[in-house]
Amino acid sequence: MHLDAARDLANAIQSQDRRALARGLSIVESSTDSDRTLAQALLASLPPTTVTTRRIGITGSPGVGKSTFIETFGLEQIAAGQRVAVLAVDPTSKRSGGSILGDKVRMQHLSVHDSAFVRPSPSRLALGGATATTRESILLCEAAGYNTIIVETVGVGQSEIDVADMVDMFLLLVLPTAGDDVQAIKRGVMEVADAVIVTKADIDADAASRAVAQYRSALQLMMPSQEQWRTAVCGVSSLADEGTHVVGEIVDVFFHDARAPVRAHRRNAQRITWFNNALSDRLVELVIADPTVRVRIDAARAQVESGQLIPSVATDTIFSSAILTINIT
Repeated sequence: MHLDAARDLANAIQSQDRRALARGLSIVESSTDSDRTLAQALLASLPPTTVTTRRIGITGSPGVGKSTFIETFGLEQIAAGQRVAVLAVDPTSKRSGGSILGDKVRMQHLSVHDSAFVRPSPSRLALGGATATTRESILLCEAAGYNTIIVETVGVGQSEIDVADMVDMFLLLVLPTAGDDVQAIKRGVMEVADAVIVTKADIDADAASRAVAQYRSALQLMMPSQEQWRTAVCGVSSLADEGTHVVGEIVDVFFHDARAPVRAHRRNAQRITWFNNALSDRLVELVIADPTVRVRIDAARAQVESGQLIPSVATDTIFSSAILTINIT
């Protein structure tokens, strides 16, 4: 039953049915056992991607203007002949578990365009700026005929680098008044950025020019983000629609056919990372589900709660007393 439903949904997605794509993404994001089974069957029903696509990650601190930039940039890409899908990751409340999912409201024109698809998704407290199913969501969007996939991260700081392992090109958006040249030298997200975009340049043109110069200087002290590429820096004003075309030119150069072998190698490495992560997650699930291990986990948790053991020691006690045989089914 799952196989037939998955095939029907996969066919609908490939025929560019927007509702089918939305349903497919909901199934992939679901954590219920029945949906997880259907999601795996759906993904297995999709043929390998044969069309060259652009996967672009975009991050930046809250208030930097990510959504406004993506709308302007996305509309320009559509005007250039691209079909654009936006996967916007929204922060999830640790207290309530809810998410606002307001990106479609902030992308009023892009979200209703026939050649665009905007999908806000809750992070569900996943670290690294993406969701646990962002990679699968990218594949579904590509299967639906979108050739430019933009992933907008949660955007909370210097650790938003997991998305860099899911996309071809990673853009970092910064404010012109966010810090001096010492701030610009900070590692982390700067080291994986393929382009640094100074936003809201219309507010203070002088500050934006200084910021562009500072980031260019700082990047000279860092290793290139990728082979055969020097991280680009430019200033934009999304509201005034100034400089966004420059970003488009930078993206076109990055995705030039001459760099295709580098991108192919990068995607191969990303697939292995995806496999390793999925394998690790599955093994953890199997271990925790084993009754023998479950008893030991509960006992160790009780000792941690009472203060008898510190967590790192308690985890060792779960596996050190005897060799466990895990039933893999």
